[in-house]
Amino acid sequence: MPSSTLRRSGALVAAVLATLLSAGPARSTKMLPACPDTPNCVSSLATRPAQQVAPFAFTGPADAAQGRLMRLIEQDRGATVVDARQGWLAVEFRSKLLGFVDDLRFELDPAAGVFHVQSASRTGYWDLGVNRRRVEALRAKFSDAR
Repeated sequence: MPSSTLRRSGALVAAVLATLLSAGPARSTKMLPACPDTPNCVSSLATRPAQQVAPFAFTGPADAAQGRLMRLIEQDRGATVVDARQGWLAVEFRSKLLGFVDDLRFELDPAAGVFHVQSASRTGYWDLGVNRRRVEALRAKFSDAR
């Protein structure tokens, strides 16, 4: 192989690596979507600082932590669990007054000992901080329930 081809191949590999390494927090390879470019979404995998929240850390078995999380969510009258499987929870929250729906999702990252979280409004542009407050209140309950 000519040396110019090797140099181009090496440059391409270096460019790809630089892009991957500068891309910010690792995205889930499963189901947690990226936040849209609106202020009505928060996520532990968000790249925009205004949308970032911490993941839900746990110790012990992941299934026990997920069970604890599920019990806390089920206590909220506005919550409807729409999908629950090992390592994944999807919940809908409906507002009392106008019936707006927000989606709350959790995805297990067993290597890090966390559940990544995303909470987003389905419609509108701004949520008045509702999704962030919901995530932080649930995190406090989750931490207290250990």
